[in-house]
Amino acid sequence: MHKQIEKIKSNEGKPKVLKNIFSEQEIEKFLNLYNELPVTVHNKKQNVIKKRWLSEFGHELEKIFYDRLKNEIGDFKYDNLKTENGNDILGLFQESYNPIGLHIDGGFNFDDLIYKQSLIPLTPKGSTIIFKNRYYGKSTNFTTDKNELEKKNLKYGQNIRSSEHIGKYGNKPFDEETHKKYLKHEKIENLIGLEVELIYTWEVGSMLIFDRTNLHCSSSIIDGKKIGLTTFTKK
Repeated sequence: MHKQIEKIKSNEGKPKVLKNIFSEQEIEKFLNLYNELPVTVHNKKQNVIKKRWLSEFGHELEKIFYDRLKNEIGDFKYDNLKTENGNDILGLFQESYNPIGLHIDGGFNFDDLIYKQSLIPLTPKGSTIIFKNRYYGKSTNFTTDKNELEKKNLKYGQNIRSSEHIGKYGNKPFDEETHKKYLKHEKIENLIGLEVELIYTWEVGSMLIFDRTNLHCSSSIIDGKKIGLTTFTKK
């Protein structure tokens, strides 16, 4: 568990959606940046392409993004791992064709004072589910899949797998209507005890900000593919 849990909790709040925070031209620049960046991971099994926002790319955009985010959350430091050469990564672009499952982005260092994360949609179709439930461990994929739970030899930056959430938040069955509409990719048994805080419907030009301790996942609503930019912060 994180060593500064009380300080982490003191910085927590409700998720926030900022509408029309980026212009069409700025979104176009983000998409151009995405196209320029080299592919970091192409996971054909999950059908997802990940590209790290390397610090030597998009200097003008980085200032725009930093200023907008700082205006909402105050001072912060980036916490997006580093390259093989030890250089900073400013964020992570993901091009997804399938929904991303239940997880937490708590980072990998228990000494860190983790803070907020942001999501900028660069395509219009999609939604993200933020749960009220919180977790104070490292970055984790929550699953009941036995094959996933057996994965121990993880590469740098990969989430650990855990079923520790089952029973942790009570045993109330998850709402069937919400599951049917938004979360068909998740087994409803994997959502026991969870309660939805926010369903964020993607809008190009907007930005979602929420605590890194919130459990969350994609919805099952995807029109072919979706591209988003995620950034993690710490104090």
